Amino acid sequence: MSQQQYTYPVSVTGELTEPPARGWWLIKWLLAIPHYIILAFLWIAFVVVTIIAFFAILFTAKYPRGLFDFNLGVLRWTWRVGFYSYQALGTDRYPPFTLESVDYPAELEIEYPERLSQGLVLVKWWLLAIPHYIIVAFFQGSGGERGGAGLVFILAIFAAVALLFTGRYPKDIFKLVVGMNRWSYRVAAYAALMTDQYPPFRFWD
Repeated sequence: MSQQQYTYPVSVTGELTEPPARGWWLIKWLLAIPHYIILAFLWIAFVVVTIIAFFAILFTAKYPRGLFDFNLGVLRWTWRVGFYSYQALGTDRYPPFTLESVDYPAELEIEYPERLSQGLVLVKWWLLAIPHYIIVAFFQGSGGERGGAGLVFILAIFAAVALLFTGRYPKDIFKLVVGMNRWSYRVAAYAALMTDQYPPFRFWD
């Protein structure tokens, strides 16, 4: 019996630059500051757009395409900056200042849903997503005054130290780091009402 491969509508990919510079990662926090400032405002807009989309889905079962594309762009931009900086440290190519899809080693795409459940919109972003929120907090860090660094950051720094001394980014760590980010961004897209398909509990496609 043939087995049909399941494809989740949120695709998160990252291609390791060979080789990343050994010590460049030490100052990427400084180089990424312009992106962090812009993303702070974009994420405020992201939340507002998601609230508007909530009511649109509730009454029409549709996510307005312009709003969808904007939020997709914010997630895409965030992933590129994270891949460049401390969510992966996977490339030395500076992220572009754009919401659009461009040629870059990190990419995020979401299939546009023609219809969304008017019932699920009431519960999926909080109740149904709770198990994933717990896991993602472990991956990305809990934040807050006492929140520690997440496993993604710790592994990326460990790989960067290995790179500093050996000139090689451990491939298994890279694959795991991208997998954790893939999981996290899929949960973010689900919580932002951009798909009704429940995120899979797995790292890989």
